[in-house]
Amino acid sequence: MSVDGGPEYPATTDLTEAPTGSLALAEEPIAFDVDAIRADFPILERTVGGWPLIYLDSANSSQKPRVVVEAVEDHYLNHNANVARAMHALGAEATEAFEGARAQLAQFIGARRSEEVVFTKNASEALNLCAYTLGASLRPGDEIVISVMEHHSNIVPWQLLAQRTGAVLRWFDVTEEGRLNLDKAIAEGLVNERTKIISVAYVSNVLGTINPISKIAALGHAVGATVVVDASQAVPQLAVNMAALGADLVAFTGHKMVGPTGIGVLWGRYELLAALPPFLGGGEMIEIVTMEGSSYAPPPHRFEAGTPPIAQAVGLAAAAQYLTAIGMDQITAHERDITAYALEGLRSLRGLRVLGPDQPVDRGGAVSFTLTTPDGERVHPHDVSHLLDSRGIAVRAGHHCARPLHERFGVQSSTRASFYLYTTRAEIDALIEALAHTSAFFGGLR
Repeated sequence: MSVDGGPEYPATTDLTEAPTGSLALAEEPIAFDVDAIRADFPILERTVGGWPLIYLDSANSSQKPRVVVEAVEDHYLNHNANVARAMHALGAEATEAFEGARAQLAQFIGARRSEEVVFTKNASEALNLCAYTLGASLRPGDEIVISVMEHHSNIVPWQLLAQRTGAVLRWFDVTEEGRLNLDKAIAEGLVNERTKIISVAYVSNVLGTINPISKIAALGHAVGATVVVDASQAVPQLAVNMAALGADLVAFTGHKMVGPTGIGVLWGRYELLAALPPFLGGGEMIEIVTMEGSSYAPPPHRFEAGTPPIAQAVGLAAAAQYLTAIGMDQITAHERDITAYALEGLRSLRGLRVLGPDQPVDRGGAVSFTLTTPDGERVHPHDVSHLLDSRGIAVRAGHHCARPLHERFGVQSSTRASFYLYTTRAEIDALIEALAHTSAFFGGLR
């Protein structure tokens, strides 16, 4: 029974056994077949302005396979109720589905136990949760270390924390090749006895760079710092094992890994989560409430105030199951192959500059670039995007929520093409041809 109106939760999930039922993991990955995979994504069959849709914006948000959409639909049509409250059949089914989703995600990311998985509304909320709760122990003069390649969601929360506490915000620089300049940071003592928090991206959403998280975590732990990782671009592409990664807190989001929008995940070492204060107050995160004070539920529910994203969690579990059935190692290999093919094609275009690594080594599937016409005039990324869109090719243009990184490379904005498990070489060929046409078109206007 619950206490004083607090939630009633299932027993601890043993992750030594795979979940059973409709969300069970496939025992063996299926053979990778990009055409068969594309058939799972109905949106890829549509046209845009008479052109076949070529979706190259997966770093922004991935498309959803039919099985994820159907999982959400089935929950709403057949099992919809609130969790951990209602003492009826639907309530029990909803709670079982929600906590089953937690166990599924825990297994997908190699967590030791399901209680290490906190559901949030997105990665931004997860990172804000980290900044707010870790900030309770900061003092003036303590230091927070991030990097210049961070998404705004991993910059602004730490800026706000520094302003509230008097802590000092410092950052790793990047090399001209788009790698974190760890040698410079070590030589200058960036990470030192005053460092209390390090928060960095696993994979850059602009450069595609895969950062050496285990090495960074070792640097941080050597001085007693807590290490936070934004893995929003990593979890969709890489086989991530939290136990082996070395970080203390890791945030990622559902909509980039073929899951629904409106749900993110914060993984944390259970011992750390248990020591952190609540983030938001309300129902479900409490044990006992009196007018004089309250006591709080243990993790993860301590951090999940109010009605959680129930159907979204069900959909995210279906997404994790789908990716596991294909095999994350196979997805990584395809991503590496398609990115290498794209980089080779982009190098053939005169006036095109790739930001970050131009070789498919320790990089993900996001490729940002600038384009200059044959007569030396830079084409604005918005113009590039509009002309590509007129041919059915979806890319992103702007600073991709990473303005400081663009300033570091001396550009105001860029065009970004990003690939995923459903991207084909034929789509890359169409991109290269369209960019050549774009360069010629705007060159002819000058």
